[in-house]
Formats: sequence, structure tokens, C-alpha cells
Amino acid sequence: MPKRCLVLGGRGFIGSHLVDALLTCGYAVRCLYRPHGVALSERRLVHPNLEILEGDFSNSADVARALQDCEVCFHLISTTLPKSSSTDPMFDIESNVVGTVRLLTQAVQCDLKKIIFVSSGGTVYGVPSQIPISETHPTDPIVPYGITKLAIEKYLYLFYVLHGLDYTVLRLANPYGYGQRLTGSQGVIAVFLGKVLRGEPVEVWGDGSVVRDYVYIDDVVRALVASIGDTGGERVFNIGSGEGKSLNDVLNAIEIITGKVAYRNYLPGRGFDVPASVLNIEKAKKFLDWAPKVSFTDGLTRFVGWVSEHNPKAI
Repeated sequence: MPKRCLVLGGRGFIGSHLVDALLTCGYAVRCLYRPHGVALSERRLVHPNLEILEGDFSNSADVARALQDCEVCFHLISTTLPKSSSTDPMFDIESNVVGTVRLLTQAVQCDLKKIIFVSSGGTVYGVPSQIPISETHPTDPIVPYGITKLAIEKYLYLFYVLHGLDYTVLRLANPYGYGQRLTGSQGVIAVFLGKVLRGEPVEVWGDGSVVRDYVYIDDVVRALVASIGDTGGERVFNIGSGEGKSLNDVLNAIEIITGKVAYRNYLPGRGFDVPASVLNIEKAKKFLDWAPKVSFTDGLTRFVGWVSEHNPKAI
């Protein structure tokens, strides 16, 4: 078991759950933390195996300091979303690709053993020629966000070939679950749920037939933790539910579970939204000994239950 794991992006939705899971498994965890960022919960801050370092991902010295004595680094940082990457692709490249190459350079110098990178199963493949999408499917992204993720994957391979830096890439579907912000701009289930609970119109791009793969946060974290160990020589894995739900399916399920009406406002479709994306997860089952355990209905029910417990006025 590694003595210490570095989590980059430990304040985010996925990262905060990952930090909890790693601590529960007995790992020492270090987070690189921006001085003016959102604070971690008090419960995490007092954990004896958690170390917080103030610094910035864009600063080489801060990254090098964070990597010291760590064996595994989870790279969950992304400064953009698919929509924002299209608006400013230069920022996407400079902050994400250049930042990651800086990280990899420092990792080699610090003798890091492994990097685990969260990529995008929904954007790196582009418009799928078959469903479900396997890892061998052509990668032709139609949004800068996907190109950036794919470029980082290629740099990970390059540093493995040139320097022996081991890595695992998880091409993640759409994660959702408790702890996700209902007022954010990321995570269609959380955004839809928040609007339905507040009685606000739900903006649906297109006619609601766009299909996506939604995977519960606990299943995502199990895949991340499983990636620490031996992956049988394989390094790129799809992580999803293996099932597709349309946007209309999501809204219908939210209506059933909450008992509230979804006021739908259908808008023209967006050019960067592929019509369907469902991931083939057989490779992860075989080499990571991983499979999703939480169904869509159970996951959404748990999410609504969490909202009810932490914000009962919303229900």
C-alpha cells in the first residue's frame, strides 16, 4: 500500500469523495489547496492522515512540493467544461495541457510511481459509430474539452515510454450523487434536480432524446481506488454504468422520485452534444475487478434522500 497519495482536485465533487475513501482505506492523503479556494469540511481537516498544502496547480514549485514523498497522484483537476472550452480553447490548452505537462515533468524528478488521470468518456470519442463505446473506438472529439483530455492521455503515454512513469486513465461517464451542487453548471442530474425542486424551468438542449451514461459517485470512487493497484498492463479504462438514459428519462425519473413537476423548456440543440454516449465497461470489469453496484434508480433515490436530509426545505 502506498504511504501517501496526492489528490489534485480534492476540493471538487469527485475529489472530496475520493479523499474520504482513501482515508477510510488507511492511506495517507495530501491535497494541494489554493489559499482562497473552497474549504474542505472540518471533519476531513482534523483527520490525522490528511495533509493540506496551500499552493496552485499552475505553480511548478508548489506542484513539486506537493509531490514530495508521494507514490501515487490522482489528477482530477480541470479548469474548463465542454461549453467553456469551446468559448476559450486557448485557456483550455494553457491551463490544462501545459499544466499537466508541468506536473509530469515534476513527477519524474520526484520519482513518483504512478499517476491516475480522470479523462472524459463522453467527449474523447466524438460521435460514436457504435454503442456501447469500447476503449478501441476511434477518438475524434468535436469539442476542445475532449481534445484536451485526449492530449493529456497522449502525454501520459509519452512520459511512460520515455521515463517509465506508470499511469492509469479512467474515461469517466457522467458522475452524479450526494454532495453534488444543485446550483452549479456541471452535472445534468444535479442541475435538473435542483431546478425541479425549486420549481424553476428546466432548460433542455434539443428534444430531450440525447442519451448519456450516468454513474453513481460511490462506483466512481471504487474505480479510482482500484486503479492504484496492478491493472494487468492495461492503462485506459471506461468507467460508467454501461446503460444509457435520455434527458427525458432523467426528468421523468426525477418527477417520480420527488413527486414534483419538471417544467421543461426545450431549446435548440448544441453542436458539441453527440446524440448518444454509452460506455462499454467490460475491460474495467476484467482488469480492475470493478463493476457498478448502484443502479440509476437507486442512485437517484439516494441523491434525493441526501438532499432531503441536508436541505429539507428543498423537498
